[in-house]
Parts: sequence; C-alpha cells; structure tokens
Amino acid sequence: MLRFGAAPDNAGEMDLDHIFICRLKLLIVMTRAYLEGYPFGAVRKTALVGNARYIAAESVDLEQLIPIRTEQPAKDGMDFDHVFYQRVKLLASMAKTIGKNYPIGEHRKTALTDNLDMICNALDFTSGVKKVEFLKVA
Repeated sequence: MLRFGAAPDNAGEMDLDHIFICRLKLLIVMTRAYLEGYPFGAVRKTALVGNARYIAAESVDLEQLIPIRTEQPAKDGMDFDHVFYQRVKLLASMAKTIGKNYPIGEHRKTALTDNLDMICNALDFTSGVKKVEFLKVA
C-alpha cells in the first residue's frame, strides 16, 4: 500500500498559520489561472471570492501580530512584514474583483502580476514556473 503525506516524525497539527499559507497559495494559483486565460466558471468564481474574503480578514489579524512576533521567535517562516500583508490584502481585493466579474484592464493585470510575483518571492512559491494542466477545468 502506498502511503502519502508527511513522515511520522514531521507530522503535526495544522495551526492557523499553516491554513493561511495554504489558502494564500490557492488564491495565487487561482489568480494566475485567471491571468493565463483558463476557463473560469461560476463555482471557481464563488470559491475565489470566499477564499479572498478569508485571506483579507486573516491578513489583517496576522498583521496586528507583527509586534508580538518580533518579541518571540517566529515559527514556520511566518516572520513577514507590514508590506507583505498589504500586498496580500491587495491580492485579495483584486481577486474579489475578478470573482465578481468586474472589468480589469491591462494596467491592473500588470499590477496583479507584479503583486503576485512579489508575494511568491516572499513565500518561495513558484506556481507560475510550469503550466498546471488541471487549471483548465471550470
């Protein structure tokens, strides 16, 4: 039998920081799919808006914890600065715009791409390097 997942010595409980990063990565993948022109159905739009709302709310909460985290060592690489959380809030706002079918011009698409690149660099997340075929489903 094949066993997937973390090794037993690396396994642990997921906390809110892990959930935030996973949902942020999902938001990145979904917005990159939009920018690449992949099909964008009603279910994906609803998921995008819901995920963007969560990310926006959590980034406000996590940004308020920055002074506390500077006093204590950050765990799992969650030592981001205010600029990172501002970029994440901007991404969430633009993702909600996409999900609600508001028009996005070329300048906003360029700004969204630049913002995504900055966030991906901070996360060391390279979703845009190779084409992901499963994004073509709606």
